[in-house]
Amino acid sequence: MKKTTLTVFLMVLLALQFSIAQSQPGEYKVTRMISVDGNGSWDYLTVDKPAQHLYISHGTCVDVVDLKTDKVIGQIPGTTGVHGIAIVQALNKGFITAGRLDSVIVFDLKTLKVTAKIKTGKNPDAILYDAFSNRIFTFNGRDNSVTAIDAKTNMVVGTLPVSGKPEAAVTNGKGTIFCNIEDKSTIVKFDAVSLKIVAEWPLDPGKEPSGLDYDLKNERLFSACSDSKQIVVLNAVSGKVVATLPMGDHCDGIIFIPSDHNAISSNGDGTLTVVHQESPDVYKVVQTVPTRKSARTITYDDTTGNIYLPSAEATTENGKRSIVPGSFKILVVSR
Repeated sequence: MKKTTLTVFLMVLLALQFSIAQSQPGEYKVTRMISVDGNGSWDYLTVDKPAQHLYISHGTCVDVVDLKTDKVIGQIPGTTGVHGIAIVQALNKGFITAGRLDSVIVFDLKTLKVTAKIKTGKNPDAILYDAFSNRIFTFNGRDNSVTAIDAKTNMVVGTLPVSGKPEAAVTNGKGTIFCNIEDKSTIVKFDAVSLKIVAEWPLDPGKEPSGLDYDLKNERLFSACSDSKQIVVLNAVSGKVVATLPMGDHCDGIIFIPSDHNAISSNGDGTLTVVHQESPDVYKVVQTVPTRKSARTITYDDTTGNIYLPSAEATTENGKRSIVPGSFKILVVSR
């Protein structure tokens, strides 16, 4: 009787384990590509989730793709030196950093018409909307500063000097901003309201951080350090480095997907590095996803589970790099 009971129990357990294994999501892979006209360079991209519009910095404009049809439905021109885009649905506004204009371009989400131009520090690059303070922050690469803008009024409300060149930034949603300092290999933590620096932490052994994302639940920062080819995981409370993982070359972006417990770096060498979070301080590389060379920036839509990566083919002649006509595409990665 005992043997029979044990056998049945083991069979049920094995069946349950197999069922769980079968129900796990598959590996990440490129599932389709979206063609976009134009031969300009690119940087950040972002998704307006309710509208299912993808905004892509591209040349001297921002291309807008309807993700329901994978068609370009409009452009926002006049954004010379474009880098980043931030969406504020509650205000029906978008904000674009135009680096060569030392400005932020404001546009209407419904009409895509430009409504304002706001002066910032020199060469605004990354951009972030913080709902807690209702402010837009630009991270200005040429004068080592952060510009804070009231998202409702479009007024500059302050400027924060930082120790070096600011790169990507994230918010904890409670009034604290974290920002990579690329040339110092540190992360700056500052108050979104007072614009006071709270701390600055070294990322050693990580060098030249570019992409940054945040695990809200466990208060962990994921900094993609391109020069050392490492993902550095930092405790966002203590500033302690808790893990370092290898990643691909020429990375410029990283995302953290809470539902999958995965941090994913986008590497210009034509790969994604997928790092799984086993616990807040334990991580391992679980997949290297083939993508396309130059696919170095990344964004994620948690409403569809899709990851988006811009890329194009390029040629170099007499030291001048040119985009191959017709080669600019958005890669869509999913499980």
